[in-house]
Amino acid sequence: MENRISKNKLGLYVSYILLTFLSVIFLAPFFFMLISSFKPGVDLMKNGLNFKINFDVMTFNNYKMLFSEGKRYLYWYRNSLIITALHTTLTLFFTSMVGYGLAIYNFKGRNIIFIIVLLVMMVPIEILLLPLYKLMIALKLIDKYMGVVLPFVVSPFAVFFFRQYVAGLPKELVDAARIDGCSEFGIFIKIMAPLMKPAFGAMAILESMTSWNGFIWPLIVLRSTERFTLPVGLASLMTPYGSNYDMLMSGAVMSVVPIAIVFLLNQRMFVEGLAAGSIKQ
Repeated sequence: MENRISKNKLGLYVSYILLTFLSVIFLAPFFFMLISSFKPGVDLMKNGLNFKINFDVMTFNNYKMLFSEGKRYLYWYRNSLIITALHTTLTLFFTSMVGYGLAIYNFKGRNIIFIIVLLVMMVPIEILLLPLYKLMIALKLIDKYMGVVLPFVVSPFAVFFFRQYVAGLPKELVDAARIDGCSEFGIFIKIMAPLMKPAFGAMAILESMTSWNGFIWPLIVLRSTERFTLPVGLASLMTPYGSNYDMLMSGAVMSVVPIAIVFLLNQRMFVEGLAAGSIKQ
């Protein structure tokens, strides 16, 4: 018994050491970026990214520049916030209903639809760029927020995740609500949606990160500088004729803040959702 307890403690200590080591590796690039955001761009070009903290050259001017130089960064930040909010809200709403329908209702062709969802998950996004671009031109959504949001508002992975999660919920609740005279939409909103909170939390983090970090599609759809999202706007600071490292590093640090807030608000539901969704049948 004592040997078993000792082995469990040893395994726990090894896990802590391994996780700490991996955390340091994953956080090192952000630490580089954070330190560099307080250094002049000339110093970065001269010495590169390093861990050296030199208070003689470190300054807050880079962050002041973000909010004063033509307000470009503020426009990019606003655009990313709006697009991410639209994408996450619409995706959670539609994919949760689709996943719920595939899990609860027994209709002809249900399995075929689910197989199609799985097949779409395997299609590389690069294959869809040209037809989606032509569709956005036909719908006159080029250089508009909905042109970025609409093509990916129903994520196949989110549909799959919600379907797997709802499949493990007790269907007796649905039958009881029908007997009480509740409508099908009312059953989803009032009864099943509250039980799906862990799944909503997990998908809120994943979908908001996907939208916030999106680069290729916004780069294709958005034309004017004032409409750029943060990834596209920050990339535009790097040109063959010179790179604005002063704004680039400080802007990259500030871009992490919204996603960090979303994760902190949903981290408990994120863990519960991923754990529960992985074992639902």
